[in-house]
Amino acid sequence: MSTEIIIKPKSVFTLGWKELWQYRELLYFFTWKEIKVRYKQAALGILWTLLQPLAMMSIFVLLLSQGLGIQTANIPAPIYYLCGLLIWNLFNHGVTHASQSMVSNANIIKKIYFPRLVIPISAVLTSSFDFLISLLLFYGLLLYYTIAGNMDISWTHLSISIGIGYIITVFTAFSLGTFLSAINVKYRDVRYVLPFLIQTLFFITPVMYDTSIIKQPWIKKVLELNPLNFAIDLIRNNISNTTTFLWPDISLWVPTVMIVLYIVAIFTFRKTEAYFADIV
Repeated sequence: MSTEIIIKPKSVFTLGWKELWQYRELLYFFTWKEIKVRYKQAALGILWTLLQPLAMMSIFVLLLSQGLGIQTANIPAPIYYLCGLLIWNLFNHGVTHASQSMVSNANIIKKIYFPRLVIPISAVLTSSFDFLISLLLFYGLLLYYTIAGNMDISWTHLSISIGIGYIITVFTAFSLGTFLSAINVKYRDVRYVLPFLIQTLFFITPVMYDTSIIKQPWIKKVLELNPLNFAIDLIRNNISNTTTFLWPDISLWVPTVMIVLYIVAIFTFRKTEAYFADIV
């Protein structure tokens, strides 16, 4: 007796958790494939994940801290800048790879059915692997300053803040990356717009500066809408604070921005996935 399987279209606002769980092994293999492809035939392998933030951190320290004399409060300059780079690189890589993921996996999309959201999710998870590797460098640097006697760190507060910052960043990267991946299937202009978009977001994200130095109130309010702003400030606030867990001044617009971005991303993806295989 044959079994008939009926595949019905998903709601435009659902992530499809049940189906994604059923295809969890496929999600694992997609993620593992992306990791292997990224470092295949690379002489230094995953060391590139450490060298890139280390190089950028060194440039920021030399130019901004020592060259221009920009103060980093009570946080050593290398830790201050590396903290911002951890969050930014996670977001940057997640959005960049997720936005191109549907086109780069066109062959398998045309052949079989599976939840299409597996593809952008795996791209973000691949970036999470890079984040975990870079986190070793961050903790190693913190340990150095602790042993040197320059800092008194609350490891519990810091670890909690990093966990919250990671969730915020991954959620934001997934939403924006999923939206761009759906648009990119039909309009390949995304690959031309993306570098400009990423560059713009970099300058409105406090990787190199502290938003407290901004004098114009309206500019400061606009920057506070950026979820990455909250993630970075949360970690920096709890690096050297050993008494209480410090939350940044948060506007209620931050969770609103995240929710709206998520809804727009899922709606766009669900409305366009029906013809992915036809035009990808």
